[in-house]
Amino acid sequence: QMYAESERLAAELTGHYMDQFTYAERATDWRGNNNIADSIFNQMEREPHPIPSWIVMSPGTGGTSATIGRYIRYQQQKTQLCVVDPENSVFYDYFHSGDATIVSDKYSKIEGIGRPRVEPSFIAGVVDSMIKIPDAASIATIQWLEQLIGRKTGASTGTNLYGALLLATQMRHAGQTGSIVTLICDAGERYLDTYYNPEWIENNIGCFQHYREKLSAFNVCGLIS
Repeated sequence: QMYAESERLAAELTGHYMDQFTYAERATDWRGNNNIADSIFNQMEREPHPIPSWIVMSPGTGGTSATIGRYIRYQQQKTQLCVVDPENSVFYDYFHSGDATIVSDKYSKIEGIGRPRVEPSFIAGVVDSMIKIPDAASIATIQWLEQLIGRKTGASTGTNLYGALLLATQMRHAGQTGSIVTLICDAGERYLDTYYNPEWIENNIGCFQHYREKLSAFNVCGLIS
């Protein structure tokens, strides 16, 4: 409904409807050296494991995961792309079912990611794995991260990071070593009334103590149980 309204307003006001959900996947030159994927691999060059085992990204328009996945394949890297999806988003279900008509009557509570419909820019064919991340885990993770780095981040960063920790746990169980890359999406100061507000969390997310305990255990043993 909001898509049709955007088009209507653009026509009424003699404007232009910038359909980012359709064109995000083609707005970046994923073959070149001026995209986020190329920057990731350049920054990793001097790390002990310069070629990441995994890159973890969450989808909003789907454009960033499309750029990263295409770049990995174009460069013939061994890196795998894991996309992490919040609650009330349909990307995860589409990835596993292939049904592009799936819709949800609910909206993601994790700002900037998750959609109630399958967006045209989400390219499932360049994604190797998807994980559904509970909203409570995302909130617990940004609070855990703040204790580690002294910096507030948005909840989508928590979604990304919790997925990365789950992959790290899988790799450790399998006796594998390597690097996992994810992104800090935005700063958390704009979310003081929501993701850092106990009353808002109680009313919108619920108890997340279970995930706080999991993250505390990770501090000790390096595993998410």
